[in-house]
Amino acid sequence: MNFAREGLAFIIIAALIAAAAYAAALTRRSWPLWLLAFVLTLVALWVAYFFRDPERTGSRGDQLIIAPADGKVVMVTEVDEPTFVHGRATRVSIFMNVFNVHVNRYPVSGTVKYVHRSPGKFLNAAAEESSLENEQTSVGLEASGQRILIRQIAGLIARRIHTYSREGERVEQGERMGIIRFGSRVDVFVPPSSSVRVKVGQITVAGTTVLAELPAK
Repeated sequence: MNFAREGLAFIIIAALIAAAAYAAALTRRSWPLWLLAFVLTLVALWVAYFFRDPERTGSRGDQLIIAPADGKVVMVTEVDEPTFVHGRATRVSIFMNVFNVHVNRYPVSGTVKYVHRSPGKFLNAAAEESSLENEQTSVGLEASGQRILIRQIAGLIARRIHTYSREGERVEQGERMGIIRFGSRVDVFVPPSSSVRVKVGQITVAGTTVLAELPAK
């Protein structure tokens, strides 16, 4: 099992705390300490589970838009997107809970044309207003002559967004683009004439699930 590099420190610290609790339980021969050590072991295992980073394969293609995140589709709606698309777009919103893989992946192959980090609030990421008011990072890609925007949004628990994207670089569909720690949301803005293949309530798998198909040129 691979683990996200941003989680290695958390995994090590959690494991050391659990080990220290076992050492204390052995030294003092205390049943409450044994119970505490067991609970801390479960916490350490959950931390490792949270930062897992499995390899992903699936359909690929210039016309396909692949899910950037594991989670549940909570919104599919047409909106105005003024920062990068500069016009109407279909927004597909994916909510990630604390049990989902939190490594995000590029939905298309293309060139990074826009990277913008915005400070903000930490509202419930599933709420409509979080797309505008929450702390977030937006990454704009130019792909097959189309503009695609991916927005990583912090939530109630998520307090740190890591984005690897740099303006001007070439990225490939399914590659890792970053991670959001401890529950959050990812929005994908695609051309409004795209054929959306998912619906609200559907579970997505990053790098595997096809979200939409770009319109033919």
